[in-house]
Amino acid sequence: MPLVAHTPLPSFQRLRQRGQEVLSLQRALTQDIRELHIGLLNMMPDAALQITERQFMRLVGNSNQIAQFYMHIFSLPGLERSPSTKAYIDEFYTSFDAVKADGLDALIITGANVANPSLDQERFWQPLTEVIEWAWEHVTSTLCSCLATHALMKYFYQIDRVKRGSKKWGVFEHRVTQPNHPLLREINTRFDVPHSRWNAITPQQIEAAGLTLLIRSFDGEAHMAVSPDQLRMVYFQGHPEYDINSLLKEYKRDLLGYFNGENPQPPYPENYFPLEAREIAESFISRAQLALETGSALPAFPEENFLPWLDNTWGDTAKAIFNNWLGAVYQVTNVDRQLPFDAGVDPADPLGIL
Repeated sequence: MPLVAHTPLPSFQRLRQRGQEVLSLQRALTQDIRELHIGLLNMMPDAALQITERQFMRLVGNSNQIAQFYMHIFSLPGLERSPSTKAYIDEFYTSFDAVKADGLDALIITGANVANPSLDQERFWQPLTEVIEWAWEHVTSTLCSCLATHALMKYFYQIDRVKRGSKKWGVFEHRVTQPNHPLLREINTRFDVPHSRWNAITPQQIEAAGLTLLIRSFDGEAHMAVSPDQLRMVYFQGHPEYDINSLLKEYKRDLLGYFNGENPQPPYPENYFPLEAREIAESFISRAQLALETGSALPAFPEENFLPWLDNTWGDTAKAIFNNWLGAVYQVTNVDRQLPFDAGVDPADPLGIL
């Protein structure tokens, strides 16, 4: 069943324009269908804030479970925001106080930009831990993306992420390690996942903490893991929510930053640009270098020229995993949004598989 446009958030209309089914609140109220209330703690920087909204809303809305999905989007103090983004959040986002008052069935926590070597030194750390503590007591399952995974690993297990020798950036092949797990039901056993990070939680750290590793990349790194109860905490290190052009936009940002003297010249995202896309990039780089040498304005980055050559090799698997996750939440969550589990469900083994 579709998302329900229960607030004036602009992303609902944007998703409709892209073909996503979105119910009006009036229509939703006429249907006798169970609701699932999904929180989205959006900690992404300003440039990615609304895009990240739509990416996760699309994954939730594409689930085929028999439920109406109400998305409750909020952010945290301590995150640097421009006046325009702060105004957008003030107008369209809910507050954590409202989320606590009404309750949730599931929660998604995004990544964030950080400035300190240790995550517990970030200004958003204390507000984030308040969300984590509340969610553990009141929410059936919490799904974490990238930096959020690193933060919760530190909070729950005192695990510090490991700095990689180089940035893991691109599209990487992965393999399922627990094919019979309910969250991996009917998904491909081999598939791609985008990554964009300098740090990692290693498989050894995950297993030492008693977590279950579900998906790892062919280069040996962990992508998806779950808490010992197999459902209450779901951890991603990659970005299954990414659009087909998300890595392209990151490359554009970094390449233009290079020509503006802000950072080194970026490599191509691994396993993402075919030969035709590399030729487009090389042509742009040559023209941009000539413009710098002659004192001319930089040419426009030809983003549209890349799109016909890019492939999305991760989206179907991401949809399947979200479908399984929300289906599992649907089966065990309480109809009372303040209670995480239905009567008779064991919080230590909510899926009944241990």
